[in-house]
Amino acid sequence: AEIFRDTTVFQSGRISQRLRELAFLNSGLEIVFTDERPAEPKPERYFYKDGVEEFVKQLNKSKEAIHPKPISFRKESKQQNDDKEIEVHVEVVLQYNDSYNEQVLCFANNIPNADGGTHLSGFRGALTRAINNYARSEKLLKDKDPALTGEDVREGIVCVLSVKLPNPRFSSQTKEKLVSNEVEPVVASITYEGVMKTFEENPQL
Repeated sequence: AEIFRDTTVFQSGRISQRLRELAFLNSGLEIVFTDERPAEPKPERYFYKDGVEEFVKQLNKSKEAIHPKPISFRKESKQQNDDKEIEVHVEVVLQYNDSYNEQVLCFANNIPNADGGTHLSGFRGALTRAINNYARSEKLLKDKDPALTGEDVREGIVCVLSVKLPNPRFSSQTKEKLVSNEVEPVVASITYEGVMKTFEENPQL
């Protein structure tokens, strides 16, 4: 009680929310949670075959989606870091709705990063660049037109951005911001490639 001043009682709602989040982030993983304090405990089962894609759909369920199927891409990339080659796994799923709000949830090794970090910077920059380049190439933006801003291209976006890598570095003990520099170019490259490929395959978007 000296350390956990708010409460020392386990809150099943908070625990189940986190377990559901972990099941979303790891497609195919089954988690069963049972709070044994009630007289008749009822197990809760979390299993999502499509993982992050189902996560985004749930985040968007109270909104009007502009395209019914979320855009998703995932890839692993090798990157040099301190003379060592590391593997970075990136998964991005996004879906636009008719609101003006931006909701991007960032995770590193399943840890939520409320303040984003290098993975978010890489994603935002690449998304803006890809949409502007496609708009120019398809004459949706004329040469004299100003480029779309980051705020423009992220209006109404719901996105879950998940990276997995060995020994991630964070700005603080609470791990709210990822500061691993090697992640930014990897996420940027995978995002740009994924968005451009999506436009090529689905020009109606």
